[in-house]
Amino acid sequence: MPMPAFLRRHLIAAMLALAAGDARADDVGPEVARQLLSEGRIRPLAEILDAVKAAVPGEMVEVELELDDGTYVYEVKQLRPDGRVQEVKADAATGKILKIEDDD
Repeated sequence: MPMPAFLRRHLIAAMLALAAGDARADDVGPEVARQLLSEGRIRPLAEILDAVKAAVPGEMVEVELELDDGTYVYEVKQLRPDGRVQEVKADAATGKILKIEDDD
């Protein structure tokens, strides 16, 4: 079954954001992310984005995978319909939403 176009766009944008992100010590690059996914240590990005969108309606504008105190965390920026941008942190292993805050 072909992947819906909107999901394909989100996944491409997410991979570009992961690849183009700044090189902070706690950022996880795309090759490591693929390895973690293949080992079952993190959930697929599509699942994380579904959980984020359920918590914060809107469109994903940026995503990063980081190692935060020994836990892999996705940081997703969502553009809400009202124009605000919110940052959503989700546990990459479980998909659980950890934190939602306004992005400054």
